[in-house]
Amino acid sequence: MRIKKIVMKKILVPCDFSLPAINAFRFALDVARQSKGTLQLLHVIEIPVMTHPSLFALGTGLLKDLQEDAERKFEKLLVKYAKEEAKVTYKVEFGVTTAVIGEYTKKNSIDLVVMGSHGASGLREVMIGSNAEKIVRTSAVPVIVIKDYFKGPVKNIVFPNSLEIENQDELVTKVKALQSFFKAHLHLVWINTPALFQNDDVTYERLDDFAKRYQLKDCTLAVFNHINEETGILKYTEMTKGNMIAIGTNGRRGLAHLMMGSKAEDVVNHGKKLIWTSLIKTHRK
Repeated sequence: MRIKKIVMKKILVPCDFSLPAINAFRFALDVARQSKGTLQLLHVIEIPVMTHPSLFALGTGLLKDLQEDAERKFEKLLVKYAKEEAKVTYKVEFGVTTAVIGEYTKKNSIDLVVMGSHGASGLREVMIGSNAEKIVRTSAVPVIVIKDYFKGPVKNIVFPNSLEIENQDELVTKVKALQSFFKAHLHLVWINTPALFQNDDVTYERLDDFAKRYQLKDCTLAVFNHINEETGILKYTEMTKGNMIAIGTNGRRGLAHLMMGSKAEDVVNHGKKLIWTSLIKTHRK
């Protein structure tokens, strides 16, 4: 399998002007410089429901004020962090945040979404989740989630994998291209849990077969034992000084998401490192 050049020419950064969003913007600037691409900032203003005419008039004025305030904040961001960047633009739109980001991504042929996140835990994670989690679940293009400020380079990419062959081709191709873009070392890891326990000799044979099938280079093969997959991924990443976790997501929605969840979304909510995700497309007969 040949390494395809990863496309990061049109990068979208959803921006609510929080510290994680600014961290995402700064990281995306570095990626855009490396890819010689363009960077688009998007701020979404949620529209309140207003039925009374007087409230509607008041709301229209408020929305205009919010838009102008966001535009002023964008100008300050550009002056502070992108003084010499000619290929950074910004846009303010109205609507439901996740829906607007999804539509904007399709309409503008975005290649990559880079977004900040505070994460989510406890009851909020169960009932609401984070915006980053929702974008990861639904995005048609790869997403990089960032929380803390990261000044490269990306040297180690952790790639947790189930080692199943079905529906992996596109995901592995993207991960190889990601590795090539950052010139990073890849860690292909199986998280060995009580629920999915395998003997190490069996797992290492499967890891080796997987690496050979996909012609993985500059790659460490590893088995990491832990009580559950999500925490195991995060602990292994810390142990190996990984900068980025690359993980596929199944895009479950509705009842399937509530009952089964998603390992990728759990990692997005709880992880502190850069997290790259891409939707695994299933092919049904």
